[in-house]
Amino acid sequence: MELKVGDKAPLFESKDQQGNTVKLEDYKGKKVILYFYPKDNTKGCTAQACDLRDNYELIQKEGYEVLGVSKDDEKSHQKFIDKFELPFTLIADTDTSVNQLYGVWKEKKMYGKTYMGTVRTTFVIDEEGIITDIITKVKTAEHTNQIITK
Repeated sequence: MELKVGDKAPLFESKDQQGNTVKLEDYKGKKVILYFYPKDNTKGCTAQACDLRDNYELIQKEGYEVLGVSKDDEKSHQKFIDKFELPFTLIADTDTSVNQLYGVWKEKKMYGKTYMGTVRTTFVIDEEGIITDIITKVKTAEHTNQIITK
């Protein structure tokens, strides 16, 4: 089932970069930017994370919390956070259950090979847990503008 604007955001539970349990329901009453990205320390993913980092004050001023999700493990996430001084939580979805829940774990093709992977997607969720925007054509270096100017 494909999620759409107006749907209730699926609840999940996973681990953050420090191994702490993170639940979407812990953010009830807050607006959430839930962004799915393929891999820590790759060009596009780094550009996206750094754009969100560089605009984090504005994002918080607008009332948002940021949660990044990838298949990388906690250790990889912590290194990514340390290297680029990321001020937000990264979720280790090593079993891809959160990716699958949000419908972003899909077949991809690169260099003639087909494989399963994360399709870069951002879900904007309101205080009531309703999806208010889904960004599928992510501009990594200017992602904050795509979120905030809507």
